[in-house]
Formats: sequence, structure tokens, C-alpha cells
Amino acid sequence: MISTPPTPPAQPPAALGPAETGPAGTATPAAAASGGPRLKTTSLVLFGIAYMAPAVVLATFGVISAVSHASSASSYLLATAAMILTAASYATLSRRYQLSGSAYSYVRRVLGSHVGFLSGWVLILDYLFLPMVIWLIGASFLTAQFPAVPMWVWIVVQALIVSTVNVFGIKLADRLNTVLLAFVAIVLVVFVALSFQQWSLGAEPVSALAPLWNADSSFLAISAGAAIAAYSFLGFDAITTLTGETQHPKRSIPRAIILTTLIMGAVFTVVSFAAELGASTTTITEQDSAAFEIATHIGGNLLASAIVAALVLGGFASAIAAQAGSSRLLLAMGRDGVLPRRFFGYVSPSRKTPVLNIALTGAIGLIATQMTLATSTSFINFGAFTAFTAVNVSAIVLAWRSGAGDRWRTLKIIVAALATVVTLYLLISLDGHALLLGSAWLAIGVGYLAVLTRGFRQAPPELAIDSAAQ
Repeated sequence: MISTPPTPPAQPPAALGPAETGPAGTATPAAAASGGPRLKTTSLVLFGIAYMAPAVVLATFGVISAVSHASSASSYLLATAAMILTAASYATLSRRYQLSGSAYSYVRRVLGSHVGFLSGWVLILDYLFLPMVIWLIGASFLTAQFPAVPMWVWIVVQALIVSTVNVFGIKLADRLNTVLLAFVAIVLVVFVALSFQQWSLGAEPVSALAPLWNADSSFLAISAGAAIAAYSFLGFDAITTLTGETQHPKRSIPRAIILTTLIMGAVFTVVSFAAELGASTTTITEQDSAAFEIATHIGGNLLASAIVAALVLGGFASAIAAQAGSSRLLLAMGRDGVLPRRFFGYVSPSRKTPVLNIALTGAIGLIATQMTLATSTSFINFGAFTAFTAVNVSAIVLAWRSGAGDRWRTLKIIVAALATVVTLYLLISLDGHALLLGSAWLAIGVGYLAVLTRGFRQAPPELAIDSAAQ
């Protein structure tokens, strides 16, 4: 899901609308007719990896390295440990409630419908603006590589391609994402290998442990780097949206959440470790483009171009997933009557996809032509960390209610409490612009909730975000 460079929702494995799943995320006869739940843990993990955009580590490396005093590998290790705590909360709740996930579903059932509605409201911010952010990031890299082409052209091209893929259905999106992720993986492996090789051939190579701790390292600096690195983990929670399409969701969903977080933490740590070693043999002139300068030094223009391609193609994979999720969120809200049903609840009879919502999210993405990356990411970061905090509080309450009969009760409360502290810290650490925009959106949600519930006297309608990605 996203820091200043890319992150990221994801795509469903079958072109089923929310009406084809039961209220508890189980397949209804309509779903069963299409084959019913079929995803296993491996598919769920790959889904989460696509959402999180592995190549983002190269885009953020320079900033994190500078903040952590060349100890970015330790920053990613610390960030991994911190995000595992929140992943554990999601795992606990997904094991208790076999719903097609999201913070909204869990918070609604533990903390009540009003708090749940507001959690869903901030998630809307995340879902709708994520494709736009991804296209803006991709356009910035493409413009740097091809300066003669205006950035707005790249934004429009990306929006058209991704929207077309999603209109034609999930099977095409699945195949394309597999190819894109394979290319990204190859580029990262080559980058790591050449970085280690260049370091080993250096006249006076730095210590092999320098990326973890060096003469300039400090816990404060590493912690500051970890706060930035944590944004790279946004997206693991999207796995919960696939409960209705999963075999044995009570077992597979929690396992996939933890595995995805651990795997991506390992990828981020290894790549940043190698990049620090590569940087020790390179003169970095611009921290924002540090990975590209390292790539040029260790692999020439070919590797540098491959990294740009990996970032852009990885962004495509994330954008396909993000738009699929956001369009189905709107579909679910339309079918619930929260949004006009005739438009938002429409599904193409031939494609079995919400084509009007896909077109709308594509159009919303074009706002990126008039926005900066900092402004657009502000929406997503606020929504994500607010939702994370609500989920962690829900995990505490759920564990407390379990009573003395749960032998893991105390441990669950401690883990969820630590996770709450971490996500609250990340939330209040956002810049003032992000907090202002996010708070304004939340205030609008409170007003909308007051109208829907006649002054909070009634239960709000379900947003059905738990079906958004199906």
C-alpha cells in the first residue's frame, strides 16, 4: 500500500459481484456455479505481493538510507517487526470472522456499526485514490526516462490500459500480473547479485554488516527510517477481501497475511542491504534517485533502464489490483443503496465486471494530472493507518471478551496493544497536510453518518466493503 513512491488494493480471482457471496463471505449458488471458492494460501500470498509492489523498495531506498545513516536494512527489519504486529491483529480477526475482510467488516462487528461505518469511510479514501497515486508514480518515472513526453500523457495511457484490462475480466488481469511480477522479481535478483559483486570487488569494501549497523548508526535514526519504510507494507490487509473465494478461509487467510508480511519484509531487507553495499562503491549525487545511480554504476544503462521498467510494470500490476478492488467497493455500496444503485450497482452481462465503476475510477485517476504526489499520497496514508489502528483496537477488545478460557488472551492483548501504539505513531507522524485532508474527509463522514442514521439514532447501512474485491 504506499509511501511517497508506489504501493498498493488488489484483484479478485473471479469476476463475481458481491451479490454472489453470502453475508459471511461464503459462496452462494451463483458463486458455486462458477466453481466456488478456489484460492489457496499460495495464490493469496501472490495476490498480496502484487498489491504491495516489491520494486517500491528501490524507489524509497535513497530517502530511507539518508534518514537511517546508511542503515536502511535495519530500518526495514524494524518496520517488518512493527507491521507483523498489525498483521497478527488482522490474522486474529480473520480467523474469528470468515468474512471477505477489510477493517470495516471487523471493526463493525467488534466495536459497533457506527465506528465500523467510519472505518469504512476512511477506507474509501484509500481505495479510490490508490489507482491515481500509482499512475502518478509511474508517470513520473516514465517522464524522467522520456522527457519529451508530457506527464499527463503517461497518466492517461496507464489509466486506459489498466481500465481495459479490468473491463475484460479477472482472468486476463491474473495472467498479466503473473508476467509483470516475474519480470520485477528477475530485475531485483539481478540488482542484488550485481550489488554484492561490485562490493566484493571494491578496493576497500565496507564491512558486510554496515547496512545493519555502522559508525554513524543510531537507534533513533534507524527508527526514523523504519517509520518511512512502514509505508511500503501497506496492502497486506487486502488479502482479507478474498475470503469468499478462498478454500478453508479460517486457516488460509490468517496464514497468507502473516506469510506475505514476512516475505515482503525479507525482500525489502535483502534488497536494501544489497543497495547499501552497492552505494558504498558509488558516488550518489541525488538521494531520490540513489537506486538508479547504483544500478547505472554496477550494471550500466541496461540495468538502470530495467529498474525503471520494473517500477513502472510493478505499478501496472498494483494498479490493476487497485482498480479491481475500488470498482468492486463501489459496486458493493451501490447494491447496498449507500450510492445510487442504477449506476454503481451495474454489472456488464457479458463481461461480468462493473464496467461503469471501472470507468469512473479510471476517470478519478485522471485527477492525477492536476495533483502532486505528496498531496495524493496524503489521502491514502491517513486512511490506511486510521483503519489499521481501528483493527488493532478491535483485536484488543475481542481478546478481552474471550475471557479466561483463552490461554493466549494476555499475549493477544499485548501484541495488539503494541500494534496500536505503532500505528498511532505512524498516523500522527504524517505531515500536517495529510492530517488536515484526512481529518476533513473523516468529518464529512461523520456528517454523512449523522444524516444516514437520523442523528445517530439508527444503525447505518452496511457499506459491504467486505465484498468489495469479489
